[in-house]
Amino acid sequence: MTSVQPTAGRRARGARRVAVHVAAVAVLLVLLYPLAWLLATSLKPADEVLTSLKLLPSHLQWSNYTTALDGVSGVSVPRLLGNSLLISLGCVLGNVLSCSLAAYAFARLRFRMRGVMFGFMVATMMLPHHAVLIPQYIIFNKMGLVNTYWPLVLPKFLATDAFFVFLIVQFMRGLPRELEESARIDGCGPFRVFWSVVLPLTRPALITTAIFTFIWSWNDFFTQLIYLFDPEKFTLTLALRSFVDQSSTSAYGPMFAMSVLSLLPIVLFFFAFQRYLVEGMATSGLKG
Repeated sequence: MTSVQPTAGRRARGARRVAVHVAAVAVLLVLLYPLAWLLATSLKPADEVLTSLKLLPSHLQWSNYTTALDGVSGVSVPRLLGNSLLISLGCVLGNVLSCSLAAYAFARLRFRMRGVMFGFMVATMMLPHHAVLIPQYIIFNKMGLVNTYWPLVLPKFLATDAFFVFLIVQFMRGLPRELEESARIDGCGPFRVFWSVVLPLTRPALITTAIFTFIWSWNDFFTQLIYLFDPEKFTLTLALRSFVDQSSTSAYGPMFAMSVLSLLPIVLFFFAFQRYLVEGMATSGLKG
């Protein structure tokens, strides 16, 4: 009896592990199906996009990608890609610099009404973006910055993303104060302490901020639609809308091909920095 029970227990545990892996694979297939459908549809002929229920095309229509690479309104895909990269990298630089400075002030410095200001900043995360869109547009319009990239990038240099400020504050509060005290004894001021001591130790939270900012800025559509009018300044997300407007319903294949091209940088960016993203999420204030 003693030898049979452990064997039965091992079999039960093995069966549970197999069931868990099968369930995980099934969930993964469900989650990956939209991506597989997008890739397959980007290679379908125009008459099969809306009429055929099959996932795989009857034959590969590589001309969809050729048409997509031609761009829209005379603007090529490399130009659209460069515009998207310019905006996204500018937003990353602005958020990392401004949010880290604001977080250092809230986490380490002592000043009047610090708690009230921090609570007010956190409360802004519950404010819908559309509530401030019209006032911001009026301000940028009076400054003559509409139809430029400044309305998309400039707010990032003013620490307007309270979520990232809160994220970095939570991380900085876990850093040992002895390191800062030692730096002050050596004659370092607040800015030198921030730049030479605190900022290098906050690297995981900064990388998390950079990754999320890049992805959100790259996928942004509504804000870019409001501020950008010139096709030469369009990003890939705006080009998708313009592509549909110009080509109507007869070019779904090229539209999905351009969608694949717009997703490719995000996928490569995620795989390149996946390890840092997991590290930042595990060691920041998001862990609770």
